[in-house]
Amino acid sequence: MFPILETERLQLREIVKEDAHSIFHCFSNHDVTRYYGQDTLINIEQAEPFIAFFAKSYQENRGIRWGIDIKSKKEMIGTIGFNVLSLKHKRAEIGYELHPDYWGNGYATEAISKVIAYGFSELGLTRIGAIVFIDNKKSNQLLTKLGFEKEGILKNYMYQNGIAYDTNIYSLIK
Repeated sequence: MFPILETERLQLREIVKEDAHSIFHCFSNHDVTRYYGQDTLINIEQAEPFIAFFAKSYQENRGIRWGIDIKSKKEMIGTIGFNVLSLKHKRAEIGYELHPDYWGNGYATEAISKVIAYGFSELGLTRIGAIVFIDNKKSNQLLTKLGFEKEGILKNYMYQNGIAYDTNIYSLIK
């Protein structure tokens, strides 16, 4: 059973086929994909493989991705979850994105905090990492604010539109 998480303003829930429009709305926005290592979507059909990937990753215990809904509006504003999940080694990498219409409202902080707590308490993780484009100043600041420690720089680690970018690597240890 897919875990549903709740915060004061948000519900984190399974992403399903009916979310294709919301996934497309988010990932077709250049401001979202600019620091994501993912090409900007150009048609809604491209959203369906995202949803299938999230489901398969969860089924195979390699990751878990939640849709982020605002409770009062019942609309998905982004996604969050663990990539490269290794229960054996008690670690995962966190990843997230919000549609720009919802930036600056504390939603990312709220969702990340809840997912971190779930990772440490329910999944038994001891390390949560994050990889962030160096130029993504807001995400770098957010992770630092939440207690993540910068461990270093990964040179030419992520490609965006055919160009290699350096990334910061962060960790949060239980």
